[in-house]
Amino acid sequence: MLNDMSIVQYCQQVNNYWNKKNGTMLAEWLSLRHPHAYNKNIWTAKPENNIPGYIDEYLGELMCAHIRCIHAISEGDAALAYNEQSNAVQVFIRIFQYYKEENWLLPVMNTICLELRLIAGKVESLPVKGSHNSAIKPREALEKAAETLMTCFRICSSDNRSSEQDTKRWGMLSLVNQLFKLYFRINKLHLMKPLIRAIDSSPLKEKFPLSQQVTYRYYVGRKAMFDSDYNLANENLTFAFQSCHKMSKKNKHLILIYLVPLKILLGYLPKRSLLEKYDLLQLWEVGEAVRCGNSRKLTEAIEVHQEFFIKTGIYLILERLRLVTYRNLFKKVFLITKNSVVQLEDLLTALRFSESPDIELEEANCILANLIHQGKVKGYISHSHQKVVFSKTDAFPKLSSLT
Repeated sequence: MLNDMSIVQYCQQVNNYWNKKNGTMLAEWLSLRHPHAYNKNIWTAKPENNIPGYIDEYLGELMCAHIRCIHAISEGDAALAYNEQSNAVQVFIRIFQYYKEENWLLPVMNTICLELRLIAGKVESLPVKGSHNSAIKPREALEKAAETLMTCFRICSSDNRSSEQDTKRWGMLSLVNQLFKLYFRINKLHLMKPLIRAIDSSPLKEKFPLSQQVTYRYYVGRKAMFDSDYNLANENLTFAFQSCHKMSKKNKHLILIYLVPLKILLGYLPKRSLLEKYDLLQLWEVGEAVRCGNSRKLTEAIEVHQEFFIKTGIYLILERLRLVTYRNLFKKVFLITKNSVVQLEDLLTALRFSESPDIELEEANCILANLIHQGKVKGYISHSHQKVVFSKTDAFPKLSSLT
């Protein structure tokens, strides 16, 4: 039936769910991924004349924008598809505000906002065709999509009705997650801060669907990593990984890309079996180098998989592991000497063995001073005697207690 459905029949179907206020089914029939979108009978740039007269005006506008978007996609015109989907969301916003005492349209909002973001992301990868004036720059599409989604978020967050069942606030977290994805794409992480405050202060924070909470905590964890708030990052990414569905291997893989380097930075080394399971053995070599205190191996491991680390955005945090590697190396020297007073020459020898024979004593002093300053090593350097005096108690504190 979907393969030969006419526009009139399609409109009748959508109108049926509209009259029943069935937001879930209405969302499916206004989705670009629903089977009706592949029906060539619906592909037209001018659907206006085919909309039955009994269709609500706003619903008719929404369906027309949706059909024009489908047609633009069939033509491979990403820019026009984005414009039409943006029009669809704008029409929906007017409808959404009209039904200010009801939230049955939330599934529609989630669907069309998600697809607006997806189309905005494709503007740069698909060619612009035709002579129309819909040309739009890739970043501009993403930024405008974020502005549109933000309008929807404000509508949801401003619903102060006491009834949890009917409030539009249930749509907040889904929109926040879409906005986070856009902000990471356009590198505007500072815009996440007010959204995080809004969700964390919401009485629905623990009541949102778990899948939405997992996505939210994943992005909050990633932002915390960029802010060097490693305890917060660890808390959120650990929650995301542990709460992610066990069958969602791809999502668990994405979470571990950031969680594993973070755990290594905090002094916890991953098991090889875990990294094998989630196809992240690139990080096993990094972890082993840090554990052994071998800076040369750390450099080699980062260089071998440099493209992967840069693409995933963890290259810089892996570089921060270098100081942890030095710390572990000095700890080995400390344990071998079994003395709280160690010659600086012994540390220099270890550095030359594990990194480069060209390292000078001044560089060793600088590394040790940084470790002491950051609290990763307890003690002090006696330059007059060319010795380092380690604390007799807890000379190498746990890394997890320092962040």
